[in-house]
Amino acid sequence: MPLTPRSGWPETGVTLETFKDRVAVVTGGASGIGRALALALSREGARLVLADVDEAGMSAVADAIKARGGEAVAVRTDVSSLEQVQSLADRAWGAFGAVHILCNNAGVAVWGGLEAATYRDWQWVIGVNLWGVIHGLLAFLPRMIAQGEEGHIVNTASMAGLVASQGLGVYSTTKYAVVGLSETLAKDLRPYNIGVSVLCPIGVTTRIRESERNRPDALRNPGRQPRSEPVQLMGRTLTPEEVAEQVVIAIRRNQLYILTHPEGLDPLRRRFQRLERAILGQR
Repeated sequence: MPLTPRSGWPETGVTLETFKDRVAVVTGGASGIGRALALALSREGARLVLADVDEAGMSAVADAIKARGGEAVAVRTDVSSLEQVQSLADRAWGAFGAVHILCNNAGVAVWGGLEAATYRDWQWVIGVNLWGVIHGLLAFLPRMIAQGEEGHIVNTASMAGLVASQGLGVYSTTKYAVVGLSETLAKDLRPYNIGVSVLCPIGVTTRIRESERNRPDALRNPGRQPRSEPVQLMGRTLTPEEVAEQVVIAIRRNQLYILTHPEGLDPLRRRFQRLERAILGQR
């Protein structure tokens, strides 16, 4: 049966003024931004479903939430697998009967020029960063619409999804796609009372530079060592907790773009100035 907007719902989206007793799903919840998001949402009263391939890490986060009197379930999930994300959705609804906030946050990165990227690099990064978001929407969104309650989706992209950087081509490809997906999704979901945010940070003290630790053996490059010197990022390096605080505010405001670093303004201006000159036929 096709999904149709519910009559009488606002066309401009919704703000979640309280997270108490809401159910939030966070992928990549074992560390970094995902961990900080889970803890921040729990402090606001949400019940958490954590997903990651790092079972020990996400179990530690779940235990920390429970130790403070919160509720949390940890489900090992490889977001590149639609079947596993669908199982995650089943567990979420089975445990709590609803999902109100979906944070498609899991992400990985490879470094180096596109001329050196391998097919396995593309498979791995697209599988997690882009298909992971798509799988989240396929598994959760129809049920979120059907339950008829206000909700919110947060997709983690990057400033590398708005401004290209040399040496980050594979990663940027996925993050540009997540930005475009999120911008369109925000328009599509207005009639359903579900808001959308896309998170675009620059430097954050996460373990994404150690992404290779979770790379499946089948997608490793035989005989090649991963590049050991990741691209140096501009501006300050924020803590995951600082970023999570901004995400909580953005969900409350139904804010589409979450741009965590003011330092990103100048590169964004230069990009759009180049576009403007191209439209005007200038060099």
